[in-house]
Amino acid sequence: MMMKTFLPFAAIIASISPTCIHAFLLSPTPPLMAPARPISTSLLNMNKKVKRKGGGGFGKKVTAANIKTKKSKSNPNFVYAGNLRPHDQSPTRIVDPDAVLAIPDYAIDGKPKTRGSAYDIEIKSPEDIVKMRAAGRAAREVLDIAGSIVEAGVTTDDIDAAVHSACVERGAYPSPLNYRKFPKSCCTSVNEVICHGIPDMRQLEDGDIINIDITVFLDGFHGDCSEMYVVGGRDALDENGQNLIQTTYDCWVQSMELVKEGVNYNTIGRSIQDNITPKGYSTVRAFCGHGIGRTFHTAPNIYHYTVNQPLDVMKPGHVFTIEPMICEGLSDPYMWPDDWTATTVDGKRSAQFEHTLLVTDDGVEALTGKLESSPLQFWEAESTIRKGIWLGTSVSARERAEDINKSKLKA
Repeated sequence: MMMKTFLPFAAIIASISPTCIHAFLLSPTPPLMAPARPISTSLLNMNKKVKRKGGGGFGKKVTAANIKTKKSKSNPNFVYAGNLRPHDQSPTRIVDPDAVLAIPDYAIDGKPKTRGSAYDIEIKSPEDIVKMRAAGRAAREVLDIAGSIVEAGVTTDDIDAAVHSACVERGAYPSPLNYRKFPKSCCTSVNEVICHGIPDMRQLEDGDIINIDITVFLDGFHGDCSEMYVVGGRDALDENGQNLIQTTYDCWVQSMELVKEGVNYNTIGRSIQDNITPKGYSTVRAFCGHGIGRTFHTAPNIYHYTVNQPLDVMKPGHVFTIEPMICEGLSDPYMWPDDWTATTVDGKRSAQFEHTLLVTDDGVEALTGKLESSPLQFWEAESTIRKGIWLGTSVSARERAEDINKSKLKA
């Protein structure tokens, strides 16, 4: 069961909305009119028609398709919350179905046909887990490739091109492409963008922070992960930005450390909120993690904030993402006219990390965990939760992490 007892209204809204990472999208409120306190949840869904119940959904409505590209909507009077502005987009990249092992059911028309359960959490079979490990590893390889080209002067469209190529080279379809008509092969969320930033021709600048969100569809299964990168390296980032990323990473790792058989899913959000609130940060409630497998988004919904009612409990074979979005200021999303890009309402920065996780008999494993070739970031080396690359809590995951970290932490 997805939820056995009554949830707070905000959690109920999050559980039925179609927007990824399972989100309801706000009707934009101009930043100059932004409230001094979080928007009432009764207002968040006021103008939205919910058409389905499901365990998540990447988004609601966009304007470009995989096969045809339509002109993006524009609003010359739109008031942006921060300094970032949309730039021109390249034509949507297309995948030759013969070049990949499989394409998802939405690849051609943008409409997912298979919808995940809102309530029943699938227990993956051993055969499913083998394929999910492969999809997770492919997603990690693609993310590492994308992160390796992050530097000043590179455009987010350059990153999308590299991601698209790397996916196809591995026989994988880039899952975001044409999912509900999302026009690109990955999400690139810079500075105040919370999530779902559309790659475009804007050049990255020293001091920018960027989240790159990668999902691949390999041999019938999705693997999903994201990570933060600093343009110009640590020295280019101010202290507040460093603290934001460090706090986001630590609260994420702390929540994953708690994942094991028998634990209630509400433990995740409580851990995250308890970690970040005393430090003055806020956690986004409008987007949540999700179950994943053959379907991009399914049960369970993973809330990154405190839910006081009990949810379901974790069991071996459950596979889901944890992906908290932590903000310097207000956590209310503010939607751009493209109906995808969600920024903070006050223009302050946001950070996020994500793994696809497998509950095992002896803990949890990150199916999208880093490899020996993956870089060690300063927030990993200086984590107060667990120093070095985190791969899980199972015996095998701890052993692999220890082997990798021996050399990386000494370097």
